[in-house]
Amino acid sequence: MSSLAGKVAIVTGSTSGIGKAVARRFLEEGARVVVNGLDDGLLDPAVQELRQHGEVLGIAADLGYADQVERLFEAALGTFRQVDVLVNNAGWATASMHLLEMTEDHWDTVIRTNLKSVFLCTSRFANLVVDERRSGAIVNVSSWGAQRSHRQMAGYDASKGGIDAFTRTSAIDLAPFGIRVNAVAPGAIHTEAYEPLGPEAKAKRGELIPQGRPGETSEVASVVAFLASDDASHVTGQVVAIDGGLMVQGRPPVVDTPLPDAVATRLG
Repeated sequence: MSSLAGKVAIVTGSTSGIGKAVARRFLEEGARVVVNGLDDGLLDPAVQELRQHGEVLGIAADLGYADQVERLFEAALGTFRQVDVLVNNAGWATASMHLLEMTEDHWDTVIRTNLKSVFLCTSRFANLVVDERRSGAIVNVSSWGAQRSHRQMAGYDASKGGIDAFTRTSAIDLAPFGIRVNAVAPGAIHTEAYEPLGPEAKAKRGELIPQGRPGETSEVASVVAFLASDDASHVTGQVVAIDGGLMVQGRPPVVDTPLPDAVATRLG
């Protein structure tokens, strides 16, 4: 029997992509799962699909705001009475904008969605676990962009770099209380956002990866499940790359991205 069996996990941003794959993996291992997303038409279909695999509660909430984080946790506790695992996956993954065109509103939205939400959810979860004198596990979803650079994604990469630092520091702070904190850093992953790329763009990205292909969401989910389980009981403060060797090769894995016209004209 999996050590996740009978546990309750909140998986934020779990209506599609990596988050939904993580929710499904947890359900398959016997956990009960709180599925979260925005109220954008994706939540209900995801919940219905995931219910084929186990017990699911769906909650719409924008987790960059403390009141909505509180609503998420109150709903989880009202239904399941406990929360044992938190997976901070919610984020804005297509936040592309050249630095010369970036607005304060864009920056604030990316940081609130990708980084502030991690702090708010972690704080609420940690206080709950400590007050109940139980143990817990947190897994944050970072990105290879925290260590290497995406062009025209300064806000996104900064938010993911913040997640890496927050993971390490919160792991130290929470270790005495029996809470482990780790992160995964996916590289190129075959999600819905990957599908619109043309054959040439997909081939170029494949050439950057030593294994020659993007990862699958299920491959990320398996690592998240391990880090959340008791099998990883002595693992904390780690950021685990899931990238097919992308970050360990000598050349920087930078995909050519054309400059926006307004920026290109300023080069003279």
